[in-house]
Amino acid sequence: MKKVIIIGAGIGGLIAGNLLAKKGHKVTIFEAHSMPGGYTAGFYRKGYYFESGTVSFEASASVFKAMKDIGVLEKINFVQQKIRLVSEDFDGIPENYDGYKKMVYAAFPSEKGKLDKIFADLDKIADSIGGMNTPMPFLYKGPAKLKAILPSIFGLPKLMKISKQYDNITSSEFVARYFEKDSKLYNLFNEFGYTDMSAMMVGSGLAGLFTELWTVKDGMQSWADILAENFRKLGGDLHLNSYVDRIITKNGVAIGVLSKDTVYDADYVISAGDYKKTLLKLLDDKSLIPKTLLNTINRAVVSEGYFTVYLGLDKSNDELGKSMKVPHVFAFNNKPGCDIYNSEDSEYFSKAFAEIYSPSLVNPSHAPLGKSSIMLQTKAPYRWMNNWGGGDSKIYRQLKGKAMEAMIENASGLIPGLKECIEYKDAATPLTYERFTHNTAGASSAWSWNPQKRFYQDDMSVHIETPVKNLYIGSCWAMQIGGVPGALAAAYQCAHKIK
Repeated sequence: MKKVIIIGAGIGGLIAGNLLAKKGHKVTIFEAHSMPGGYTAGFYRKGYYFESGTVSFEASASVFKAMKDIGVLEKINFVQQKIRLVSEDFDGIPENYDGYKKMVYAAFPSEKGKLDKIFADLDKIADSIGGMNTPMPFLYKGPAKLKAILPSIFGLPKLMKISKQYDNITSSEFVARYFEKDSKLYNLFNEFGYTDMSAMMVGSGLAGLFTELWTVKDGMQSWADILAENFRKLGGDLHLNSYVDRIITKNGVAIGVLSKDTVYDADYVISAGDYKKTLLKLLDDKSLIPKTLLNTINRAVVSEGYFTVYLGLDKSNDELGKSMKVPHVFAFNNKPGCDIYNSEDSEYFSKAFAEIYSPSLVNPSHAPLGKSSIMLQTKAPYRWMNNWGGGDSKIYRQLKGKAMEAMIENASGLIPGLKECIEYKDAATPLTYERFTHNTAGASSAWSWNPQKRFYQDDMSVHIETPVKNLYIGSCWAMQIGGVPGALAAAYQCAHKIK
């Protein structure tokens, strides 16, 4: 039996904790927040439930396997989502990727030639990657892992050929091959996913968007709570409101942590959080980090943060449903001049593409009887308006309010009478997310998805090891693409590593 300390009770930390506790190790999780979950969490305000940040996940086969391995699959009510796409040119709920293509062709018949070309390339990318209906090989070990890898080995030559063509091209470079910059179709294909992510990710993302998006009917917080409860039943110790001040090392080996002026010793330490802050802030001896790596970490770019508006509405779910049709809507504004790289554009949020999500349409109990709730989300420019006011709390509140009202105004085009029925409203900025998750700049999915700004050289490998012996990364920061799949993969690799 090993003594293992995990820093962070996000989805990666909770899964790693459960897997290790199930193997008989003595595991302690330290979580800085008052509840588990990290980005995969939620909260109540005035009777309304909202997701903290994450409203959905992909890679369901991997998620379901993990929950079955832990023994909680039957306790979690996973539900599949449909996406409605809305703009001034189209309005549809595609059943699958082919349905999406038909919708776009119908909306832009004069652009058929260009659409033929981009879809031909996107089809090649999607075909080379294959489906997502089997768990990731990282969730296995030994002969089972080899068996899981075998199908992909046969398709490796095709994948390598396509990857060589598209993997290092950003989405904006890729889309500019077919459409004029800032045209409607340019913006449509360029706004899915993360800013300037790899063209390979555009193809794979679109292929799975309409069939591989899931959420939890009882809310993401219920998922985190179930994992936390199971962890405790397995003998694990979960410390909430317990920020870790230092990772303690001796002779280049992680031997414990310091929290609330108390030292806790361990055979292994797993940081289920931000890679940058783990090594640059928490590690007690920075000399253990090679200089080249230290410079790389300092320069490394993280994924975009999000701005989220939370609204409690004096409107029934039936009435809201007439406007939204499904709980998850992508609203394309098609307004010119929206540049996420322009942090000084005070009008950015009035132009930005937005996702509209209703927790209460997923589960009516997420709002008081006869009422409903929505969330408005968009990617935010890095350090917008002098990092949201340069530390001045008054300016911060003004900027937050300005962005919130702009998002509400845009959503009013889809939901008539929205402004008049708001009973509760608040918003989270990237600074809010950084405060609660400790992710650098409020990063929503670890490292940048831009292939020209990679921290790791490939998108699909898992990197749990650090320059410090027995200190592992057990979060989405162990993979370039991050997200729930990255956190899952890292958690399993940590559990496999610790015998």
